[in-house]
Amino acid sequence: MDIRRVLVGGIVASFVMGIIEMISEAVAGSGFWAPMVYMGATVLRGLQAVQAPVAFTFWGVVLGLMGHMMNSIILSFIFLALFARGSQARGTLITSGAAYGLAVFVMWYLVVPAIDPVLRQLNAPVFAVAHIMWGAALGLLASAGAEPALQVKTKTASA
Repeated sequence: MDIRRVLVGGIVASFVMGIIEMISEAVAGSGFWAPMVYMGATVLRGLQAVQAPVAFTFWGVVLGLMGHMMNSIILSFIFLALFARGSQARGTLITSGAAYGLAVFVMWYLVVPAIDPVLRQLNAPVFAVAHIMWGAALGLLASAGAEPALQVKTKTASA
């Protein structure tokens, strides 16, 4: 397993998901920073009482970003271990990634209520779509790393 592929895939996929969530929550009136602050509330328990629209809170955003990216990288390791072995077609990995993202979304119902109840203020259908996009991005990036590089040979003229 290529560690760089996991790190890059996890970070880029987390950006895809984060931007979808942040823009969606801003448009809905909860605030652009709401998803990150809500994630930061896992550690900063005082943020569990934050009300929408959520303002920028430095440590809430920093810890939310850290938690979001850390979870994404950990879940990327699991995805690559389960699905990205050997040579898989790009479409298969993207589809597997999207399904995996939806499976990860199930934590919304099983884990989130116990560890970060304020996160449940996010729009659930958008959160599900964001997870699907996260998984699809992860599958796409995994497929890019799994395919053998094409080598193009050029002839040079001898003098």
